[in-house]
Amino acid sequence: MSGEFVDTNILVYAHDRSAGAKHTASIGLLSQLVEDDAGALSVQVLTEFYSAVTKKGHLKPKAAEAVISDLADWTIHQPGHADVLRAIGLQVRYQLQWWDALILNSAIQLGCSILWTEDLNDRQKYGPVTARNPFV
Repeated sequence: MSGEFVDTNILVYAHDRSAGAKHTASIGLLSQLVEDDAGALSVQVLTEFYSAVTKKGHLKPKAAEAVISDLADWTIHQPGHADVLRAIGLQVRYQLQWWDALILNSAIQLGCSILWTEDLNDRQKYGPVTARNPFV
């Protein structure tokens, strides 16, 4: 699979109407990925999204569940034991935060060329994946 991986923050901003320009940019990016059938994410992203939007009050649990249900057509990585080990290597190699290393590993495992996130340096290459910040 080749596509574009979306980090949790992009999904959260898309459902946070108070996020201004980040809300608008996130909706635009997600719409384009749907149109291109290029969206990818992981179980980690889905669980972090649910936790964030329900905790911050952006969505009620049923509405968050509906969003997650709508993402079923996207390519979804389900990390396993080997992924944890690979993520450890990525964390050490690139000096990443742990959760970012897991996200990066999922993007690599899915063969994605782009990782959309605001948590890594824009246009930084991590092996075959380039981090892109949709807000710059």
